[in-house]
Amino acid sequence: MDRLISEFDRALRAIAGVANAARSSPGQEKAEAELDAKDRAHAAALMRVNHVGEICAQALYQGQALTARDAHARATLEQAAQEEQDHLAWSAERIRELGGRPSLLNPLWYAGSLAIGAFAGALGDRWNLAFLAETERQVEEHLSGHLDALPAADERTRAVVAGMRDDEAKHRASALGLGAAELPSAAKAAMRFASRVMTTVAYRI
Repeated sequence: MDRLISEFDRALRAIAGVANAARSSPGQEKAEAELDAKDRAHAAALMRVNHVGEICAQALYQGQALTARDAHARATLEQAAQEEQDHLAWSAERIRELGGRPSLLNPLWYAGSLAIGAFAGALGDRWNLAFLAETERQVEEHLSGHLDALPAADERTRAVVAGMRDDEAKHRASALGLGAAELPSAAKAAMRFASRVMTTVAYRI
């Protein structure tokens, strides 16, 4: 019962945008750039997409950890979730600094990702870790694309995104090191399609 209460509290905090970072934001030491209204709005929208991605990550890892069978795999998922919570806080902070707002669909993103994560975990630990590894690989690509799309002068936002990308690479390597299977091409394509829908909608809503 205590764990269920803790997990429910975690879900509410993620959806409400109440996250405490254990590490300082990578952009903390970067000066705020002088951006015009268009560039500022674009950067805020990209960070809203990243924030939604971290909402989804919290739910995915929560679902995967709940159904993981191996204690080591569960610990890896929980460690990744803790570091992703830093990302959640960093991206939320940067959205506020840019004058933007979080996605209005955060409860929907969370619920869907929690279900997917629980399903992945129920397939067994090798496939659970395979899902984690592929998720992180696609997120790395997504964040690299954002680094290309962000205004060059916006070093503060760029530092946050680069820091997040470094963590994602580490999480992928951990999953592979624990024996993650290779997902079928069809599964990877489905994940890529779902990600494209999420990013397109979250950029606007």
